[in-house]
Amino acid sequence: MTPSCRKLLILIVVAMHTQVSVADEVGDAGHGLIGYGITMYQPLCAYSCRVVLSGSALNCSTIGIEGGLPMPRTTPDCFATNDAFLTSMALCLQSRCTDLPAWEIEKYWHKTAASIRNSHRRVDEPGVQVVANPPVPKWTYQQALAQVQGNVTSTLAFGAPLDQTSLVADFQYQLQYDTMEMFERMEIHHEKYGLVLIALGALVPIASSWLRFVPLPKLLKARISAAVIDPPLFGSRHQAPYYNLFIMPTRGQAMLIAFVVVLNFVLSGVDIQSAQPNAWWWDNQLQEVLTSIANRTGVLSFANVPLLILYAGRNNFLYWVTDWTQSTFIVMHRWTAYMCTLQAIVHSIIWLRIYVVLGWHDDESNFAYWIWGIIATLAMSLLLPASVIPLRAKMYEMFFFWHLVLAVLSIVGCYLHIIYRFNHQWGYEVWLYMAMAVWGFDRVARLVRMVGNGWRHAVITVIDDEYIQVDIEGAKGHGHAYLYFPTLTWRVWESHPFSIMGTRVRPAGPSPLSSRSSTEKSTGSTSTLYNNRAVGLSFLIRTFGGATSMLRHASRLPVLVEAGYLPYPDLTKYQTLVCIVGGVAITAIAPALRTYPGRAKMYWSCRSPGLVASVHLDADDVDTDVLVGERFKLRKVLEEEIEKAMGDTAVVVGGPAAMADEVRCIVSELALKASIPVTLIDETYYW
Repeated sequence: MTPSCRKLLILIVVAMHTQVSVADEVGDAGHGLIGYGITMYQPLCAYSCRVVLSGSALNCSTIGIEGGLPMPRTTPDCFATNDAFLTSMALCLQSRCTDLPAWEIEKYWHKTAASIRNSHRRVDEPGVQVVANPPVPKWTYQQALAQVQGNVTSTLAFGAPLDQTSLVADFQYQLQYDTMEMFERMEIHHEKYGLVLIALGALVPIASSWLRFVPLPKLLKARISAAVIDPPLFGSRHQAPYYNLFIMPTRGQAMLIAFVVVLNFVLSGVDIQSAQPNAWWWDNQLQEVLTSIANRTGVLSFANVPLLILYAGRNNFLYWVTDWTQSTFIVMHRWTAYMCTLQAIVHSIIWLRIYVVLGWHDDESNFAYWIWGIIATLAMSLLLPASVIPLRAKMYEMFFFWHLVLAVLSIVGCYLHIIYRFNHQWGYEVWLYMAMAVWGFDRVARLVRMVGNGWRHAVITVIDDEYIQVDIEGAKGHGHAYLYFPTLTWRVWESHPFSIMGTRVRPAGPSPLSSRSSTEKSTGSTSTLYNNRAVGLSFLIRTFGGATSMLRHASRLPVLVEAGYLPYPDLTKYQTLVCIVGGVAITAIAPALRTYPGRAKMYWSCRSPGLVASVHLDADDVDTDVLVGERFKLRKVLEEEIEKAMGDTAVVVGGPAAMADEVRCIVSELALKASIPVTLIDETYYW
């Protein structure tokens, strides 16, 4: 290797390893994001001078080994007091920064000339210390210029020791200028597209939901929903999983999934540019582009974290400004999580490849930032198999616990990955602050809802081998509620979602269904409203394994109530209401029936006589057919009801997945043929 090539290699290694300069501290904390409150190499002309000069050893420097090669190590105090460095730096600033006012040069000189205000060095790198107040050069910029004697003609040789006032070579200056300008431009793009991702992730649900206000004929709207929104994307299943692993989205949800996937892939590659020759990737455009892609996917992965937490939150503000269902937001949560994890994996793989190619992996992999990055990526990756349907269905409590643990571990890992790598220099941690803020808002809102109901007691009545009734006097709420039983298990943080059956409490027991029945198999007949019931909340619960089964063995328990979620849809705009209900899903349908003013017909199939006897509908205008131990012929029922319906018709379904899917497909088919608008409303709880 020729001396000139060796010097070139030395400077490339130095630039790659520090991405700015060899020094003993990282820059001070920034506020905001790169390009949005934080600058990297501004003024660029000054940083270019600084980087070229800092690659040379001073008479106060020491020699260390970087990348297997001898490298100068120069402390901030050395830079601040070395005559040759200060005069050469001042001369370069005078000749290169001709557009900068003197005060701006002095500001840079005072804060940065003797330090590396903005660097990409690791906090845990040997010899690196965070210095909040780097030393001020012994001369001001103007004083340093005054020290330059005569006409300087000596040009600093590439990587040679700096022992006298020297000029910076045009090629070396321009090389550093172009490299840093491109890198900062790319970093600004990364942050910009992260902001675009979050903005679209919030605005697209709002905009698509507001399409319902477009003044189209009602019949056309109903047929559009029946053709392109409601049916499963393929086949006849939506809630019932394929192979107990995969949920087929509806066609409307499939469009949202496509939006999430396409948006993330496009933003991962758009506006990736390069500058060659490059001081950090000499004659290697592929590595330069891969670095930009790795950094882009890292930022986008961070930007996805607030979104996926928002979509999963109980107090997701998008519920309040859209008409989207919980199932749709859960789909968005899952696919955003898939993209977030994929981007983290791509980020990790590319940087692994880069360090392996450079021969630095063995050393780099021992540093804290690297280890925490691995932990974060692994935690994200483990969240996916830990959330499969069999685990959620069979071990809900364990699923919930591990989901929370791995989610917290991934966020902590991401945060420490950034802090150990850059401290608070570049604002990458701001994305995680956003995620923590979204999570914190949801938790505070939950607490407020609980405090609103206070400490209550639940009275548990066993109905039969499958069902129990839970009555909570004094509690208020509507829609769905989450119940905490702090004395039931050691997992005091656990809550369970249930539909509120009623807002007045009466004991469970063999009482008649309070509505008319039009079938001989019905167990109900007309009954009146009881006036001796206390204000409170009633729940009918099917007990499975876990905490709900433990409720069967208690008669009275302390309970915290977090209510007011997923309010019942407004059905008053429909002239005809048809409800198809299976089992305990009556709890989700009955409250809406009680307030519906028009013609309503309910078909309820249930295998538990005790459950049927426990329901007090209190809705005299509802025509009810109840089958115990049998199923309705749903196609026949729906064809007849839609045929005789008058005006806008809503078909509300709640119950087992197979039944809900059958109703979905039948209604979508019939709505395309009907002469009246027919709307499907699925009230099945989704998790």
